[in-house]
Amino acid sequence: MSSLVKPRSELSAEELASKEQEEFNVGPLSVLTNSVKTNTQVLINCRNNKKLLCRIKAFDRHFNMVLEDVKEMWTELPKSGKGKKKVAVAKDRFIPKMFLRGDSVIMVLKNPLASN
Repeated sequence: MSSLVKPRSELSAEELASKEQEEFNVGPLSVLTNSVKTNTQVLINCRNNKKLLCRIKAFDRHFNMVLEDVKEMWTELPKSGKGKKKVAVAKDRFIPKMFLRGDSVIMVLKNPLASN
């Protein structure tokens, strides 16, 4: 029986390590792997409606990440007086180092503004 058909619980330690390595290099985690290896920026959309433009230093299969040079971006509606029209204001801040828990990650993209 091949490792593609077996459930993870039935795989040997070697088969598990091989499967995980394959997922990190060609699967969805390859965007993170490439970012760590080449020190390129990624754009991460989070569940709190914030976006992070950053460099990934380390990650695991749960999408927990250690990030550097993080630019956190979001929009806010200002608390204005009566009758004034509310206009969304773009905000951002810089964070030198941070740990991002994987369950808050929605999507990870290679930096769309970087030249390929």
